[in-house]
Amino acid sequence: MADVLLPNVTAELPLKTIDANLILYIILIIVVAYILTWLLSFVLMHISERIGWYRTSVTMIIPLLKLLVYLVALYYIIIAIIEPSLTQMIAFSGLFGAAIGFGLKDLFADIVGGVVIIFEKPYQIGDKVTIGDRYGEVTDIGIRATRIKTPADEQVSVPNFTIFAQPVTSGNAGDLAMMIVIDLFIHPDSDPEKAMKILKEALVTSKYVIISKKYPCTVLLDDFPFYKRIRAKGYVNDLRLEFEFKSEVTRRAWAEFRKAGIRPPAFVPPAGGDPAHAPGEADA
Repeated sequence: MADVLLPNVTAELPLKTIDANLILYIILIIVVAYILTWLLSFVLMHISERIGWYRTSVTMIIPLLKLLVYLVALYYIIIAIIEPSLTQMIAFSGLFGAAIGFGLKDLFADIVGGVVIIFEKPYQIGDKVTIGDRYGEVTDIGIRATRIKTPADEQVSVPNFTIFAQPVTSGNAGDLAMMIVIDLFIHPDSDPEKAMKILKEALVTSKYVIISKKYPCTVLLDDFPFYKRIRAKGYVNDLRLEFEFKSEVTRRAWAEFRKAGIRPPAFVPPAGGDPAHAPGEADA
C-alpha cells in the first residue's frame, strides 16, 4: 500500500546525461560561488573598517549574502542535472532533505544552525562572544561553522550546531561599545571609600571609555574576610580595545593606590575562580 501512495519522483525527473561538460559546469558554479562570497566578504569588511560606529551593522550583511549565493548556486546545479517542474522540484527537495537528514545529519545541523544565527542574530560578525569554553571576536559566520579570534590570536572554528547544545554569550550584542568589568582587590584594612573614588576617577578619565545615559559607569564594593573587592563597570568605546581599557584603568588606579597607602591583600583570588570564595569559606 505504501508503494502505491508514494509518488515515484525520481522516475519522473528528466535526468540529463552526466558527461565531462556537465561536471565542468558544476565545478565552475561552485568556484564562482566561492569567489563571489570571498569577494563580497572582503569588500564589506573593508567598508566596515572605514565607517567606525556602524561597523557591526555592515558586517552582519555578509553571512546573509553568503547564504543567498549558496542557494542560487545550488539551484543552478540542480537544474543543470535535471529539468524539474515546480511540483517535482518541491517533491525532490523533500526527498533531498530527508536524505541529508539521515545521511549527513551533522552537516545538516551545521547548516540549520548557520541559518538560525543569520536570522535570529544571537551574535554577529565583530561581536565578542563566549561559545562553550571559547572566548573571542567573531570574524566570520559561515554556512557550516563560525570562526572566532581568541585573545591569544588563535583562529577557532566552532560548528554552528553548537548554538543548540551550548550556551552562547555575546558581550556587546551587535553594539560597538561593550561593558567591561574591572576587579581590583585591596587589603581589608585599606580605606574602601578612598579606593572606590580613585578607581572611579581612573575609569571616567580613561581615553577608551564612553559615558552617557545609554552607557553608564559605576563602582561597587564587596567585603570578604581576606580582602575587599572594588569592581568598576564601564563601557569601552570600541570592543577591540577591551584589554587596553582594562590595562590602562588598572595601571592608573594602582599608581594612585600606592600614593594613598592602599595595599594589596595577602590573599589573592585565583585567576578565573570565584573571588567571593576564599580558602576556608563555605557556601551558605
